[in-house]
Amino acid sequence: MKLTPFQLTRYGFSLTAAILIAFGIGSLIRIGANPAGAGLYAFYAALMFLDAAFMVFCAFQLHKGTKFFFYFSVFVLAVNILLPLFDQFGLPDLLFVLSNLAALTALIMARREFLPA
Repeated sequence: MKLTPFQLTRYGFSLTAAILIAFGIGSLIRIGANPAGAGLYAFYAALMFLDAAFMVFCAFQLHKGTKFFFYFSVFVLAVNILLPLFDQFGLPDLLFVLSNLAALTALIMARREFLPA
């Protein structure tokens, strides 16, 4: 079974959303280990869940073929690629950036499928 660029892009968005949800749950779990930083961990978790919601939204709206959803998806992926670079960068950040970069590459390669003629 060969994946189309459209399917590959949707899977990329879904994979990244799953990673964000896992990181968000991990941040919530850390609250119990460090009650002093509870507010910060909760804030990070909320941002991760919000980003995951944007990713799922993009995955399910791209098939509509409007310029708005295409460029919004490119924007979400670009932000996800750039923001981790301004913090301490480790292996989880690298994997997250690479998954977003793969989704962005697939999205741009399949732009003719997403954008109306």
